[in-house]
Amino acid sequence: MVAAKGYAAQNKDTDLAPWSFERREVGPHDVQFDILYCGVCHSDLHQIRDEWGGSIYPMVPGHEIVGRVVAVGSAVTKFKVGDLAGTGCMVDSCRTCESCQQGLEQYCYNGNSQTYNGLEQDKKTPTYGGYSNTIVVNEDFVLRIPENLDLAAAAPLLCAGITTYSPLRHWKLQPGQKLAVLGLGGLGHMGVKFGVAMGAEVTVLSTSPAKEADARRLGAHNFVVTSDREQFKKVRGSFDFILDTVSAEHDYQPYLSLLKVDGVHICVGAPPTASAIKAFSLITGRKSIAGSGIGGIAETQEMLDFCAEKGIVSDIELINIKDIHQAYDRMLKGDVRYRFVIDMATL
Repeated sequence: MVAAKGYAAQNKDTDLAPWSFERREVGPHDVQFDILYCGVCHSDLHQIRDEWGGSIYPMVPGHEIVGRVVAVGSAVTKFKVGDLAGTGCMVDSCRTCESCQQGLEQYCYNGNSQTYNGLEQDKKTPTYGGYSNTIVVNEDFVLRIPENLDLAAAAPLLCAGITTYSPLRHWKLQPGQKLAVLGLGGLGHMGVKFGVAMGAEVTVLSTSPAKEADARRLGAHNFVVTSDREQFKKVRGSFDFILDTVSAEHDYQPYLSLLKVDGVHICVGAPPTASAIKAFSLITGRKSIAGSGIGGIAETQEMLDFCAEKGIVSDIELINIKDIHQAYDRMLKGDVRYRFVIDMATL
């Protein structure tokens, strides 16, 4: 077994604390890489606290993981020792269902193996995430991190990045189309960057006027304060797509009026409560409301290569792992621009 150390929650009522554990030995198709940086996702806190139910303890969170390869199995062909590597939200899938065969492992019918708070494909071995010093992953679920990207700032691309890139690719965002990004946070700021890089006219929709300067710095062409009725009215029927990144409770209904005919409201945030939608809001304009998760492995690699070509990374604040609880507190207050990343050298 491979000795490992990390930060773990022992149950839903305890803080993260140092914990030693073991990873599996490097098998013929496995890659081991030492973790240099790990992004902090809001879902880490949800799952540590068992707010979504079904949490498995002890839990080592973290699914925005980048580092450098230290060992490869005898049958590995895609990586060698010394390569930069990363792992996002999943470490395996059934490989055989229709979704997996189409490169949509994120929608595996038999259940993919989440990077943490999940089970390996044997359905009994717990997975442990990136708040740790090293990880062993099957090479098919390891990603090549381009050398020209800032490594720490590339870590959130493996969740926040692919969560916003995937729907824009799926719905085929084209140059000149109008994209509205609802919410300017960890997901929203990546939506702005990708929309601009894909040639769209990007508008940020926000309740906070104070975010306008940052939105424009990120490349947004327009900014709408959604609580200002006049501003809101002016953009009715304007957008081909709305990328909704808001995870707090909110009403979808008013935003549907901002879409053009055949417009799509794409939900990537996950509010905790249901929202009623009037059928006529969709019928009058042949509009759609849709959802999207992360991308598959091939699409995630495509995104990383796109980021390397366009010079795109996340805006981050690098932290000491000992400050993780203060980071969670600040994250809950929206006091981060726009993603925390742990420097694992501080473990």
